Amino acid sequence: MKKTIIIAALGLFSLSTMAQDAKSEEGFVFTTVKENPITSIKNQNRSSTCWSFSALGFLESELLRLGKGEHDLSEMFVVHKTMEDRGANYVRYHGDSSFSPGGSFYDIIYCMKNYGLVPQEAMPGIMYGDSLPVHNELDAVAEAYVNAIAKGKFSKLTPVWKKGLSAIYDTYLGECPEKFTYRGKEYTPKSFVESLGLKAEDYVSLTSYTHHPFYTQFAIEIQDNWRNGLSYNLPIDEFMAVMDNAVNKGYTFAWGSDVSEQGFTRDGIAVMPDVNKDVEQSGSDMARWTGQTPADRRKEMTNRPRPEMEITQEMRQTAFDNWETTDDHGMVIYGIAKDQNGKEYFMVKNSWGKAGKYEGIWYASKPFVAYKTMNIVVHKDALPKDIAKKLGIK
Repeated sequence: MKKTIIIAALGLFSLSTMAQDAKSEEGFVFTTVKENPITSIKNQNRSSTCWSFSALGFLESELLRLGKGEHDLSEMFVVHKTMEDRGANYVRYHGDSSFSPGGSFYDIIYCMKNYGLVPQEAMPGIMYGDSLPVHNELDAVAEAYVNAIAKGKFSKLTPVWKKGLSAIYDTYLGECPEKFTYRGKEYTPKSFVESLGLKAEDYVSLTSYTHHPFYTQFAIEIQDNWRNGLSYNLPIDEFMAVMDNAVNKGYTFAWGSDVSEQGFTRDGIAVMPDVNKDVEQSGSDMARWTGQTPADRRKEMTNRPRPEMEITQEMRQTAFDNWETTDDHGMVIYGIAKDQNGKEYFMVKNSWGKAGKYEGIWYASKPFVAYKTMNIVVHKDALPKDIAKKLGIK
């Protein structure tokens, strides 16, 4: 009798294992757990302006959360203002700083506070006959101009060189409006922000690295953080707890991440597969993994749910210090989903148009987010109260 019970139990275990394997073999199957409102998917196209698209996409979601309705904010207004300031900074350092079309989330918060914002219809930002941003020529012209000024052999600069830089961005993006009419009312960029109820001081940047003390602020040492915007530093577990709490409490947040990992696909998946653990659990042939081309390896690593790496604070730090984690891309996290095995993923709004299997949405596993997040920007009220208290945020 005992033998019969054991055999039956083994049979049930085998069936369970087969069912689990069958689930995994069918690829990723996601079920939404929590989803917060977002605006439409945008397309940054051939421009290095994800920082503007993602941060403004986040603010558009904030307006939905605040009951202010749906708005489409102008990315190129922020780009224009930011690149003028960045050019001035570059010249001030005689070219010994960074001038590139990239940026940080802080650039949007700074712009909102100091210059305001405008709706897309007030400044579409495309003056060169295309329907989507194409900045190859603009970036080359602007870089050549600021280098001519910053590295020229001048005894002093003229008082008009900044007008020349502004004229370049005016030509390609259009002039930044001083006044505009929107939905029947006239605004300035600053009065528009006031009408929306957005306040720069309500938003905080958070990160998690050990080369600065936890529960303090520091400027993340990346070139695009040229304004030296400060981020609060949290241990990784509390950093992830903020993200979970934010989504579950109805908040979205801007997400800065490295997307150069093989686990970040162009088809809507971001995972950190553990090849060794996968071989151990599934009996896969290690030679098959190591003998594959990078493209084939990426495809197999991301074609279905697999065991993932267990991320530690030390791994995060080493990847940052070794330049394995870089400031690649900005997106918006707005929800949580589960795959067919019950593992949770963050739902991500990208700015590559309706690309990939999920039409512009990515599913990023929590190990991927824990490992590859550079920083997030979120409303301060989205922080758990105990963590906010540790940071001195009220």
